Amino acid sequence: MESPCILVCSIDVKTGFCFGCGRTGDEIAGWLDFEPGQRREIMDALPQRLETIERKPRRETRRQRIARQSQGS
Repeated sequence: MESPCILVCSIDVKTGFCFGCGRTGDEIAGWLDFEPGQRREIMDALPQRLETIERKPRRETRRQRIARQSQGS
């Protein structure tokens, strides 16, 4: 079964779309139960949805924070 999932599962609170695939939480949850035609309709809409998501900035890792702090000293 075709799936748009790229294992980046985090929902944008502004749009309600997953940052990774562009599906809504309900679409993700019901994916296995959808008919092939329903999945295809959703898949066709995903590229346009992903364009509406503002990418959240990457979080600073512990290693990056330590490096930044040591540069400031």
